[in-house]
Amino acid sequence: MNPRLLSGNQAVAWAATHLSVALGTGYPGTPSTEILENFSLLGGKAQWAPNEKVALEVGIGAAFGGARALITMKHVGVNVAADPLFTVAYTGVQGGLVLISADDPGLSSSQNEQDNRRYAVAASVMMLEPADAQEAYDFLFDAFTLSEKWKLPVLFRMTTRVCHSRGIVKPRAPQPPTESPHFVRDRAAYVMIPAYARPAHKRMREKMNAILAWNESTPLNKIVDGDADLGIVTAGVSFQHVREAAPHAKVLKLGMTYPLPVELIREFRNSVKRCIVIEEGDPYMADAIRAAGIECESKPEQYRFGELNIPRVRRILANDTSEEAALPKGKPPELCSGCPHRMAFAVMKKFDCIISGDIGCYTLSVLPPFETQDSCVCMGASIGVGLGMRHVLPDAEARRVVSVIGDSTFMHSGLTGIAEMVYNPPKTGHVVVVLDNGTTAMTGMQEHPGTGRTLDHNQTNQILIEDVARAMGVPNVHVIHNTSGFEKAFRESLAKDELSFLVLRKVCRLAEPKLKQYLLATES
Repeated sequence: MNPRLLSGNQAVAWAATHLSVALGTGYPGTPSTEILENFSLLGGKAQWAPNEKVALEVGIGAAFGGARALITMKHVGVNVAADPLFTVAYTGVQGGLVLISADDPGLSSSQNEQDNRRYAVAASVMMLEPADAQEAYDFLFDAFTLSEKWKLPVLFRMTTRVCHSRGIVKPRAPQPPTESPHFVRDRAAYVMIPAYARPAHKRMREKMNAILAWNESTPLNKIVDGDADLGIVTAGVSFQHVREAAPHAKVLKLGMTYPLPVELIREFRNSVKRCIVIEEGDPYMADAIRAAGIECESKPEQYRFGELNIPRVRRILANDTSEEAALPKGKPPELCSGCPHRMAFAVMKKFDCIISGDIGCYTLSVLPPFETQDSCVCMGASIGVGLGMRHVLPDAEARRVVSVIGDSTFMHSGLTGIAEMVYNPPKTGHVVVVLDNGTTAMTGMQEHPGTGRTLDHNQTNQILIEDVARAMGVPNVHVIHNTSGFEKAFRESLAKDELSFLVLRKVCRLAEPKLKQYLLATES
């Protein structure tokens, strides 16, 4: 096949197509979102799940059935999916199961800067880290091969620069699955009661020991020969920076970074005069290498924050800890000037509310000119955090607490917060405002269960947010479409010692033209 210019995300989608992946599922989140969208455009079966935990569970089911399943999410999404991840490492799978964690060093669009290589260690799952678009394509073949060989899941860690940077990718011939999906009953493997989980844990550890031995000599890890005065251990996108910052150095580039090939690293260390580990994020590899008794240098603490680049790698190699030049200031983020939900914050500011906020466009209301959001922890936390404040603050102050959440985030993880609100209501009641703009705007206008359309915008069953709240026992539920109606309902809700749920339904201006097209298409 002819070479193609692809981003890392597109390369993964092409690889999934050529691997005949039976199902791709995930939750949209920068920098991972384009993988499933491109997989769908290429004809693959792709779908958005309500959240990452459900996506992984669906993927596990597909892999239990003997099929190849690809699950995508951003790094914080793995926190949501961690519960099934840790247990599927025990159960194993019949087909191939690859979980893509797209990490965001530098927080270009995230609430934290976590390094998900730690998850591979904690859950004991194999981890591959591609360095560019070609490796993103090639390594996905390796990931499914490894998953199907060892009957275990694989964590496929990409970072922002690998996801979004483009490169020439040489595709392979399509590879169909070796077996058709078929469920083979094995309750001792798949039902994790303690009696079955204990031996499953031992089986998993035995496999990981065998995989460690295999990784000592796999071609996934390679040595780039160079001047033995300087040896660099690296992986992922850091390899690209190293090759430009120190083209003369001898480099050990790791493709599988968990389990770490310790003896290979030890042999490499003994072949060079100075050995330094260059890695983005946490000193994950450096800590493990030193713990194995191998002497190496690591980066100074100041380079733990943000993305690496070529100048920063040069500074690390020179052990330069002087203050770095400030990055040029870009346009500060703000709510879109035409966002129909701006007025909601203007109303809430008028009432001097304490706003427990959530993840989405509306998080930007914390910035001028509104400066109204008072907390934001993680997806769905607006309701729980708001309830906590309502429980302990003096009554007059508690009555000003409001939880604000978007429609997609409500579907993701707001439902359990409503269950808690109904189950343990504060004495002053509570007010939840859902800013429903009809799309998952922050990540690029993806569909969700509340829109009534699938990933490729075809009609499907729709979950109405207000019906869910009523069914869960919230006594005061209002759907509002204009400013005056919102202010009246909001004022009345704040004055009640009851639970109130306000859905402010106004479509995202940026998404409106496309939403009209989708509506016409589904009606015709």
